[in-house]
Amino acid sequence: MKKWLLTLMLAISANAFSAERIVSIGGDVSEIVFALGEGQHVVARDSTSLNPQEIRSLPDIGYMRMLNTEGILSMQPSLVIASESAQPSLALKQLEDSGVKVIKVTSKTSLEAVPEKIRAIANAVGQEKSGEKLVTQFQQQLATITTSDIPTKVMFVMNHGGLMPMAAGQQTAADQIIHAIGAKNAMQGFKGYRPLSQEGVIASQPDLLLVSTEGLKTLGGVEKLWQLPGMGFTPAGKKKQVAVVDEMSLLGFGLQTPAVMKQVREMAEKVQ
Repeated sequence: MKKWLLTLMLAISANAFSAERIVSIGGDVSEIVFALGEGQHVVARDSTSLNPQEIRSLPDIGYMRMLNTEGILSMQPSLVIASESAQPSLALKQLEDSGVKVIKVTSKTSLEAVPEKIRAIANAVGQEKSGEKLVTQFQQQLATITTSDIPTKVMFVMNHGGLMPMAAGQQTAADQIIHAIGAKNAMQGFKGYRPLSQEGVIASQPDLLLVSTEGLKTLGGVEKLWQLPGMGFTPAGKKKQVAVVDEMSLLGFGLQTPAVMKQVREMAEKVQ
């Protein structure tokens, strides 16, 4: 009896010792880690990792594009799962040189990349079966979204503290989402993001504005949105038509992206 009890205690001790201490970097990455049931092993996260709600109580190692090696090592991680967007790359290399396992997850801005993210993270935490279930769930959610072409022109306005409001042009995450739901990006003729100008806004004539909850807060509220250059001369501005969504869910191509796509599609249908 005593021998059996000793064996059990040693097994429990070994499992406790071998349990990963995970630092998760990237909002999309963290959502997947928790969805796979590995949240109890996460000891720290970056400042973009805000979902699910319980992750916010964990230590914050800072912004994912300004990583500090010492700060991460102070969490004594055995595994760091990071978006490929995480910077500087030297910090991640120093973590590996210190004996920490680092798994890099694609940061490609496409819906096709989400299953790739799920599988990479599932393999890293030994949850391959759960990963496949999550992939199936994600694909089923996408399948419920109406994607037929509609004439609604959508403008995504990005607004971060200290920067001028910017509009999303081609080859941006917002542009991909707008097209994926069958709508049209109101801003044409340029790639990336461009500061809003009165001439450009009036010429684009958006039917619907798309803005993040975070961006709207930085701007100072929805009324400030209609005061942006030229906005009052557009269909969206005249009819006060706006969709407010979570920025990471919209631009991060993660588990919540289908829900945001459905929300924007429904709004785009209403303004026709």
